[in-house]
Amino acid sequence: MLRATAEGVTLAVRAQPGAKKTAITGVYGEGEAAQLKIAVHAPPLEGRANQALIAFLAETLGVAKSAVELKTGDLSRSKVFCCAGCRWRRRKLHFLPATC
Repeated sequence: MLRATAEGVTLAVRAQPGAKKTAITGVYGEGEAAQLKIAVHAPPLEGRANQALIAFLAETLGVAKSAVELKTGDLSRSKVFCCAGCRWRRRKLHFLPATC
């Protein structure tokens, strides 16, 4: 779900677009294939849900939106985001479930 890279940190996400509100709702899958499940208020049209996820992750991680980049999964519910300059620190990422 969360991996340190030379660029920063990558985060595997399972998006649920069209939700009542944007929020972390749990974990999807197990082990190495686990993804952070995030409900997104925006619809999956014209990249709106992707942009909403970027804004949500940036706010949650406390970084600028320009630091969060969608690496894979542009048209899929399964996505990988990269947070440039982020470092793996449990206290910084306190919003993640204990299984990360």
